Amino acid sequence: MQVVEIERPGGPEVLRLVERPRPVPGPGEVLIRVVAAGVNRPDIQQRRGLYPPPAGASDIPGLDVAGIVQEIGPGVEAFATRMPVCALANGGGYAEYCVVPAEQCMPVPRGLSFIEAASLPEVYMTAWNNLVWLARLQPGETLLVQGGTSGVGLAGIQIASQLCGVKVFATAGTEEKRTVCLATGATAAFDYKGAWDDEIRQLTAGQGVDVILDGQAGPATQRQLDLLDFDGRLVLIASHQGATGEVDLRQLVRRRLTLTGSTLRPRPPAYKGRLARELVDRVWPLLSDGRMTTRIHQALPFSDVQQAHAILDENRQIGKVVLIVDPALGATIPAAGEP
Repeated sequence: MQVVEIERPGGPEVLRLVERPRPVPGPGEVLIRVVAAGVNRPDIQQRRGLYPPPAGASDIPGLDVAGIVQEIGPGVEAFATRMPVCALANGGGYAEYCVVPAEQCMPVPRGLSFIEAASLPEVYMTAWNNLVWLARLQPGETLLVQGGTSGVGLAGIQIASQLCGVKVFATAGTEEKRTVCLATGATAAFDYKGAWDDEIRQLTAGQGVDVILDGQAGPATQRQLDLLDFDGRLVLIASHQGATGEVDLRQLVRRRLTLTGSTLRPRPPAYKGRLARELVDRVWPLLSDGRMTTRIHQALPFSDVQQAHAILDENRQIGKVVLIVDPALGATIPAAGEP
């Protein structure tokens, strides 16, 4: 099969198409014939040598796949061959075939194409894990999503506003991106290079927000803690502005703040399986009837993987970039999806 290999740490030019043996599913696993694969920020970090795959995971990048079940391993009962699925892979998604624990597979939402389905697992699992499970969003609270037009940002805005009943603020770097945040469900959107914290205080009578979802960290950490109301929660999903930052620990104690973070990739299949089941139960019906959406910034041929990574390197994307691995089926809407 054809796969994308990282030749060495570096820019998009280090990605190359090579031939490798097709994998075989083990107990509890399925082999997916990949039709489309999502491109995510962790793929970029892995290519740069900053995010090595966990022990036992494939060195091939790619965490989002959508396609058709080709083979099932021993003990798999929930899926059968020829079923259309999307899945959160542990790695190996940039390939014509990918082995995934069956617990991490989900049916393609009814009415969505394989390209659209490939944009869902990583961002919706990440948003649900951090906002619903870790941040414990409650109806009537307020949320700030930093980077509202990232895949996770757009998923988070919709989950928070439609399923959690909270008011959502967002930041983004251009007027076009801020308009997309508003159209997706944010009450207000601000320039992340500006005085977003002061603007939010004005809109909240000085109280700030209850929860912040952020992937920047670094020097911005204390600024975000300052914006939290009592019992507020700052959830970090990355640290793109730096691995360290000064924090006033007295504030954490006096205002009962929570500073937490998470990474999903090293979690065991059982944990990801619980996330998958909740998404299929709570989110998939809304995607099927159009109340929630996924935004595809660009779908590119598999051979254009370097161009796909360059888009994320330059922060040009609004939504998800997807690789079309099987062009004959890429835009196809599967005949059998989530009922």
